[in-house]
Amino acid sequence: MHPRIEDYALIGDEQTAALVGRDGSVDWLCLPRFDSAACFAKLLGDEDNGHWRIAPKGVDGPCTRRAYRQDTLVLDTEWETADGAIRVTDLMPQRDEAPDVVRIVEGLRGRVTVRSTLRLRFDYGAVMPWVRESHGHRVAVAGPDSAWLRSEPQVRTWGEDFGTHAEFTVEEGEKVAFVLTWHPSHQPRPALIDPYEALEASVRDWRAWVEQCHYDGPYREAVVRSLITLKALTYRPTGGIVAAATTSLPEEMGGVRNWDYRYCWLRDSTLTLNVGLSAGYREEAEAWRDWLLRAVAGDPADLQIMYGLAGERRLPEFEVPWLSGFQGSAPVRIGNEAVNQLQLDVYGEVMDTLALARKAGLPTEPHMWAIQVALVEWLREHWRQPDEGLWEVRGGRRHFVHSKVMVWVAADRAVRSLEHNPSLHGDLEGWRAFRDEVHREVCERGYDAERNTFTQSYGSRELDAAVLLIPRVGFLPPDDPRVIGTIDAVRAELSHDGLLRRYGTEGQSVDGLPGGEGAFLACSFWLAEALHMAGRAKEARELFDHLVGLANDVGLLAEEYDPVAGHQLGNFPQAFSHIGLVNTALALSGDGGAG
Repeated sequence: MHPRIEDYALIGDEQTAALVGRDGSVDWLCLPRFDSAACFAKLLGDEDNGHWRIAPKGVDGPCTRRAYRQDTLVLDTEWETADGAIRVTDLMPQRDEAPDVVRIVEGLRGRVTVRSTLRLRFDYGAVMPWVRESHGHRVAVAGPDSAWLRSEPQVRTWGEDFGTHAEFTVEEGEKVAFVLTWHPSHQPRPALIDPYEALEASVRDWRAWVEQCHYDGPYREAVVRSLITLKALTYRPTGGIVAAATTSLPEEMGGVRNWDYRYCWLRDSTLTLNVGLSAGYREEAEAWRDWLLRAVAGDPADLQIMYGLAGERRLPEFEVPWLSGFQGSAPVRIGNEAVNQLQLDVYGEVMDTLALARKAGLPTEPHMWAIQVALVEWLREHWRQPDEGLWEVRGGRRHFVHSKVMVWVAADRAVRSLEHNPSLHGDLEGWRAFRDEVHREVCERGYDAERNTFTQSYGSRELDAAVLLIPRVGFLPPDDPRVIGTIDAVRAELSHDGLLRRYGTEGQSVDGLPGGEGAFLACSFWLAEALHMAGRAKEARELFDHLVGLANDVGLLAEEYDPVAGHQLGNFPQAFSHIGLVNTALALSGDGGAG
């Protein structure tokens, strides 16, 4: 039986991440970065595309139980068998030089025979390496990639069936550690780490980091798990945060809505910064702000919606035909063509992010205001253009209401910055007029008076969950009748078992793609927050409780959820979903920091 998306847990070292299944198999791992080619790609294919399973011999199914160690990203997976019980502890320690995957097998009861099967397949499962033995280690080499497997001296490994195998027994109290280390094949093997010391250090470091969290409300467990997940999706060398650890997990099983999310979206910037500052993580917020400034530097006309981990601009999209896709959901895509789209809302998100950073007292970079002035001036000249919108539709440009609202946000934050910071210089009166003109047009052309709701685009009768953000960004107060009407209309037309879809996908959908998709979890969190802001606290809390309950057994959320089949959909774990969870929890507790 093929695993479900929610069957996976995440481990990582803040430069890349792996997905570990309930069956003890690492089925996805890209080395050395999140966006590198995978060396374990069973997630999107089969065993021959690379995986590493450690489990009791003869046990093919899932584990008995698993959990993260409290306040860490260290995963414990346990099996109860007729012969006894074992625990496999999985982690990726923060690297000094090279990335390591540490797997420690511990006997809990009785005497259990354990089997390890490692199949390394570089370049997304396409390249089988040459494996040899060197100084007691197994070394796999293919082109630019090299990986070393190290185990305890008493554990014998052998090659068979194009894989590296080991079989051993553990009794109560015994431990056997494996370490898989990657490095460029033209360089010498990096220094060896002590797996047991790495485990202790990882637990200690994660718990020390969690202690900084300011939130102490009723959803602390879910909030902390989400914060740890966001931290794990951050590329520590630059501060950029990837949207997810995976590519091409489907938004509809068997469908074609499969995208690569291993890049950094500007759209996440305001929400990520807000989460960091509100929860007490100024260092991470400042690192993200600095990444943002580096990424957007240059001609405002060249502003992209997303960038690579270090701010790379070119993310060409291509398909990988040798991978069959998750549960047959092809194609598998690498790169993301949406990088070339015009999405006017990102200008508003960048302006909002930098205004929030200044308001929060983060150290100001000397060129920050010059970048903001350039962005708002470009936007003033070009805001009337149609665009592809925040959902990155591939069905043609439109005048999306959310995009225009975020244009207003850009102008509003520029005006507020001048009003509250006398040392800054800009066209205050001109920007005020720009702001008022955008507001007037959105209320005239983006609002359906007959149905008392804002629509997806000018002149459209379609609705869009993104307009739920209107009160959050301050475009209209939350008790405005047009906001209340929008909440009710969106909920009535886009709800699916209490959860929200982004927009309708029936008939000639705006996104230009066949098929449908699940309920979008971030939108459902937006609804909960909008209900709370509108004074409907009971409805908000009921929806939020329902959403928190959709996380898998280790607290992780994908991008979407299928209410009918009862399983998660889309790339995993999804930063946008976990940002929504934390922001809504903070709002329900009165700690939110809406723009």
